[in-house]
Amino acid sequence: MDVAELPAEVQEYIRSVEEKAEQSVRSWETRYASLEEQYKLLLLQKFGRKSEKESDDTAQQVLFDSEPCASAEQAVEQATTVRSHSRKSPQGRKPIDESIPRENVIIDIPEDEKQCGCGHMMTRIGEETSEKLQVIPPKMWVERIVRPKYACKSCEGSGDEENPAVRIADVPASIIPKSIATPSLLSFIITNKFIDHLPYYRQEKRFERIGIHISRQNMSNWQQAAYEKIRPLIGLIHEHIRSGPVINMDETPVQVLGEPERKDTQKSYMWLTRGGPPEKPAFLYSYRETRGSEHIKDLLKGFTGYLQVDGYEAYTTALRGNDTVTLVGCWAHARRKFHEAGKVSKKSGSAQEGMKFIKQLYTIESRLREDKKLSEAEFLENRKVQVEPVLHSFKTWLLNRGQQVPPSVLLGKAIHYTLNEWENLVRYLGSPWLTPDNNAAERAIRPFVLGRKNWLFLGSPKGAESSCGMYSLIETANANGVNPNDYLRRVFEEAPQVKVSDNWETLLPWNISL
Repeated sequence: MDVAELPAEVQEYIRSVEEKAEQSVRSWETRYASLEEQYKLLLLQKFGRKSEKESDDTAQQVLFDSEPCASAEQAVEQATTVRSHSRKSPQGRKPIDESIPRENVIIDIPEDEKQCGCGHMMTRIGEETSEKLQVIPPKMWVERIVRPKYACKSCEGSGDEENPAVRIADVPASIIPKSIATPSLLSFIITNKFIDHLPYYRQEKRFERIGIHISRQNMSNWQQAAYEKIRPLIGLIHEHIRSGPVINMDETPVQVLGEPERKDTQKSYMWLTRGGPPEKPAFLYSYRETRGSEHIKDLLKGFTGYLQVDGYEAYTTALRGNDTVTLVGCWAHARRKFHEAGKVSKKSGSAQEGMKFIKQLYTIESRLREDKKLSEAEFLENRKVQVEPVLHSFKTWLLNRGQQVPPSVLLGKAIHYTLNEWENLVRYLGSPWLTPDNNAAERAIRPFVLGRKNWLFLGSPKGAESSCGMYSLIETANANGVNPNDYLRRVFEEAPQVKVSDNWETLLPWNISL
C-alpha cells in the first residue's frame, strides 16, 4: 500500500518517526566524529610532534579542501603564491668561545729532522693549528677556618676584667651557621636542581663519586634554611611585580606530600606571576593547595593594570567587581585550539583558515615591534588601524562557520572558545605593553615543568614553598641578564649581613653588584 493512501494521522506519525530517526543518526554521526577526533588528538599528543608551527603545505590543504574558502580572491591568491626554495649552506663547526682560556701544546718534529739533506738548517715558515676542548670536573676544596686564641699568662685576665680572659675573633656570619655549606656550595646545589633539573638523590650520588658525603636530607634542609633567610627578598619581588603595568599569570599542577588533611595523591598547584616595569621583569612562583580564584585575588592584591591570562574561568571570577584590573586574553590559546582541530579533522581547511587570521595578527605585531622609531602613541594607532580590519573579518568568519559546525567537534570548540573570549582577546590593542598572547608566563613555567618530570613530587608544603622561592630568584635573575649561579652565591654571601629591611633592595638582580 502506498503511504499516500494512508490516513493523515498515520502519515504524520510516520514523518515524525523518520525525523526522529534522522536526528538520531545525525547525533550519533556527530558523536562518532567527536570521539574520533579526540582519539586522534590523544595519539598526536602521545606520539606526534609537539610543535605548533605550520607546515609548508598549508596553502594546498586549504586550496583542495572540500569546505569553502573565505573568498574566491583568497583561493586565487593561494593557488598562485609559491614559496621560493632556499637551502642553508653548511657553516661547519662553530668556533669555541674566545673567553675560554687557551693552553698551547706544541707538537714539533725531532731536532735531527730539522736539518735539510743539503746541510742547512730548515726555517720555520708557518704552522697548522687545531683546537680541542678539555674538561676538568668542578674544583672543590675544604676551607679551614682558623681562629687563634689569646690569653695573658702574667695576670691570667685579672688585670683587665672588662674583657674576656681568652680572646678570639668572632665567627663570620654564615647563611647556614654550624654547617659545611658555603654560599658557593649552596648555589651549586640549588642551580643543579632548579636549572639542570637534578634531584637531590642524584646529586648525592655525584658527590659520592668524588669522595664527598652530603645526604639528600642535608641538601633539602639547607634549601629550607637558605629560603627562610632570604624570604624578605621574595616579598620585594612580589611588590616589584605589582608595580608594573601588566601582570601575566599561569598555573600548573604539582604533587606535594604531607599536606594537612589531604591525600598525597591530590593535586596542588604552582602559580606563576610575571610583571614589574618592562625593563626590569620579575617572576614569582607561589605554591597553593588548590586552583581556586581566591589565590588570584591574593596574588593581585594592590595591583592596578592589565592581567593577561588564558581562558580559565577562575580569573574572571576573581576580577568580578574589581575595577582596577583589566582582563586580557591570549591568542596563543585560541590558535592552539584551531591547530589541534586542523591536525585531526578530516576537513582541516576551516581550522587552517582560522589560523591564518591569527597569523596575520602576529605578523602585524612583529612588524610594528621591529620599528624602533615609533613612539608609544604611534605604535598604538598603527596597530589599531592595521589589526581592526583583520579582527572584523575573523569575527564574521567565526559567526558564519559557527552555524555550520557542530559545537562538540574540535573545530566547533575552537570557534566557541574564540567567540566566548573575544572581548578579552581584543583588549591587547589598548596598551603598548601588551602583546597578543600570554607566552611570557608559559615560557617561565616551562623550567618548573621540566624539573617536575625529574623530581616528580615535593616532599612537604615547606619544601614546595622554598622551591618556589628559589625558582623566583633564578628566573628573575635570568630575565635580567644575570648569571643565576653567580647571583645566588652573592645573595647567600650578603644575606647574613643584612640588618635593615631597606638593605634587601640592594640584593635584587637589577641592583646587585657581582
